[in-house]
Amino acid sequence: MESGRSKSIGHQINWTARLFAREMDRRVKSIGLSSSQLPVLLALADAEILSQKALVARSAVEQPAMARMLDRMEKEGLVRKKPDPFDGRGFLYSLTEKSRLKLPVVFNEMVVGNEKALRGISEAQVELLLQTLVRMNLNLADPDVTPPVPEKS
Repeated sequence: MESGRSKSIGHQINWTARLFAREMDRRVKSIGLSSSQLPVLLALADAEILSQKALVARSAVEQPAMARMLDRMEKEGLVRKKPDPFDGRGFLYSLTEKSRLKLPVVFNEMVVGNEKALRGISEAQVELLLQTLVRMNLNLADPDVTPPVPEKS
């Protein structure tokens, strides 16, 4: 019996996401990072300082997993936390100099990984795919999640 998974958009996107994560793990391992840390690094590179709740919203990582990741990243010297002056129980997170120095490598490896994945695909197809994925992300996102939407060129 055929499961239909090869024709399932969700299955193909999930498969692609796992392959992208594996590719990025290989690319950033040499600088002491993993693909699971990239959403935090990229969000903080854009925003400078964010609460854990804001990081959850920008990464679509569940809160308990985010808490564990932030603890690990703090121990590894990748993020620093300070008390949130507006929330007595919360903290604000920012990148350390150690992680900021890794960002150029991360950005470069993201470009190279994307180029590898997009080999043989036309610019028009890439643009259509990007628009489609953005629409799907917006359709599927919970109200407390902020999917990334590319700026208009």
